[in-house]
Amino acid sequence: MDLRVISIGALGANHLWNEREPKRTGHATTTLIRAGKAVILVDPGLPAPALQARLGERANLRPQDVTHVFLTSFAPECRRAIGLFDRAEWLVSETERETVGVPLAHSLHRLAQSREAVDSAGEDFGEDQETVLGVLREDVAVLSRCKAAPDSLANGVDLFPLPGVTQGLCGLLIGEPTRTTLVCGDAIPTQDHLEQGKVLPTCWNRETAQESFAEAVEIADLLVLGRDNAVMNMTRRGV
Repeated sequence: MDLRVISIGALGANHLWNEREPKRTGHATTTLIRAGKAVILVDPGLPAPALQARLGERANLRPQDVTHVFLTSFAPECRRAIGLFDRAEWLVSETERETVGVPLAHSLHRLAQSREAVDSAGEDFGEDQETVLGVLREDVAVLSRCKAAPDSLANGVDLFPLPGVTQGLCGLLIGEPTRTTLVCGDAIPTQDHLEQGKVLPTCWNRETAQESFAEAVEIADLLVLGRDNAVMNMTRRGV
């Protein structure tokens, strides 16, 4: 078993720093897990050229070496470079896939109908609307390719549901003889959030997010944070 952080993520706006507007480009922490023949990349959040370079620098791997891409959530900042891994199997939790898919499909359908009506009337479809339509089509294409992740991605690499920030947010629990590691995505975004016991303000359900936060802290010795590095869980043993 080999686990390493390929790229440390960042929040576009960190509410714990009193930021209300984006101050930087947000991107998820990208983690690599090698278990047997499986080469699993979690949350490819950087732009493709940057992530390809990091993958070579941190693990001496090429995009075609990756066998699975797992998304802790379908947030755009978790999947910016997913197209780089066209030979891999793309996975997301079944709940995330279902809860994202229905409203996404409805939004695309409504906007496509609106464009048809505008075209029929001989009017111009707004440039902003055209951009949104393109983004929706791309999102639907990516989600359509994503499969519902099985309970276990490889020996010792299991799904660990962490709903709250999104309905289907899901981490990966890695069991080893001497420690348990949890790749927790935005369920625990940064070390500041971990130390202060706080979740993101943009949660789908804050109470559920706090419960998931508590479960993550309870189970793991090492936490790979959604927008930060891997950190030892000092609270678990009361250190």
